[in-house]
Amino acid sequence: MVQYSDIFKDNKRPIFEGESREYYRGKAVLVTGGGGSVGSELVRMLATLAPKTVIVFDMYENNAFELCGELSAEYRDVDFRIEIGSVCDARRLATVFSKYRPSVVFHAAAHKHVSLMEENCAQALRNNSIGTAITADLAEKYGAEKFVLISTDKAVRPTGVMGATKRVCEMLTLPRKSNRTIFCAVRFGNVFGSHASVVPIFEKQILSGKSVTVTDKRMTRYFISLDDAAQLLLCAGAMAKNGELFVLDMGKPVNIYDIAERMIRFFGKEPCKDIEIVETGLRPGEKLFEEYLLSDSEKYTKTANDMIYIEKDKSTLLADHKAIYDLLCRTLENPETETDGNIIKKVLADLIPDYTPKYN
Repeated sequence: MVQYSDIFKDNKRPIFEGESREYYRGKAVLVTGGGGSVGSELVRMLATLAPKTVIVFDMYENNAFELCGELSAEYRDVDFRIEIGSVCDARRLATVFSKYRPSVVFHAAAHKHVSLMEENCAQALRNNSIGTAITADLAEKYGAEKFVLISTDKAVRPTGVMGATKRVCEMLTLPRKSNRTIFCAVRFGNVFGSHASVVPIFEKQILSGKSVTVTDKRMTRYFISLDDAAQLLLCAGAMAKNGELFVLDMGKPVNIYDIAERMIRFFGKEPCKDIEIVETGLRPGEKLFEEYLLSDSEKYTKTANDMIYIEKDKSTLLADHKAIYDLLCRTLENPETETDGNIIKKVLADLIPDYTPKYN
C-alpha cells in the first residue's frame, strides 16, 4: 500500500522523545480497538517502549491476531495479549480489566465512517458514547493511572452523528473527578493510511483502472500520518494531568483533489487523461471544510511538545456525565431508535448546542 510519506514527504517531524517515552516502561497498557488503524499503530509503537504487557482488545480477531503474531516474534520481552469483545459489553470488558489491571488505557474503539453513522445512528451512539462511558468507568474501578480518549476534529461544531457522538464521548470522560485515574482526550483530524482514508481508496481505484472519485474539487482536510498520530497520542498520555482536552497541530489543510492527482502521477498515469477524476457530491453528515483546531490561538495553551496544545475552554468539564449517560441509556431503550435516527439526532442536538443535524 502507498505510504503517507510517499505522497507528502515534506510534513514529517520528530515528535516523541525524552521522558515521555520512559513513562510506559514496565507498565500494562490496554488499547481498545487495538486491531484498527490507529490502535494497531499505537500497539506497534508501544512495543518499542518496553512495556510489561500490551492488551489488544477488539471485536475483530483477524487483525489483532496478525498484529500480535508479528510483534511477539520481534519483541520477546513484551507480553502481548489478545482479548476479543465489544466495549459495549460491560461484563466482558470488566473481565479483561480484572485480569490485567492496566495502568494506562488508550480508548481507540469507535465507529468512524461519517456517512455510515448517519444511517446507523443508534449503533454510533451505543458503540461510541456508551462504549466510552463503560470503558472509562472500568478504568477508574480497576485503578488505571490514565485513560486517554481518542477523539476527532469532527467533534468541533459537528454536522454528523459520528462527530456528535465523539463530542459526547468527551462530555462523558473529561468531567470525571477521580483520586485514582487521570482522564484526558486527544483531538486530531484525518489519518493517512487508516482504513477509511483516501489513500487506500484512491490506490484501489487507480490499480483497477477505474476513475478516481472525489467528493468535491474544493474539499480540504487536515491530515496526519499513522506514525505521527501514535507518537502524539503516547506523548499526550504521558503528560496528562487530568481533564485536559489536547489538540494536535495538524499543519496545513490538504486539498483532496490534489491528493488524487498526486497519487495518479505516483502510479505513472496522467490525471484526467489516463485516469478520470469524478466528483460525487457531499454525503450525509460531511463538511466541505473541516474546522481548523488551532485557528484561534487564544483558545489554546502550548505544552512542552510544540505539536500538542491544550484547549482552554472548560465548558466540557462542567457536563454532568452521569446524567448524560442515563439519558443516553434511556434513549436507546426505545426500540424506535433503531429505525428512526431523528430521535438520536434530537437528543444529541439537545446536548450539543452547536451541533447542526440534518433530519431525515
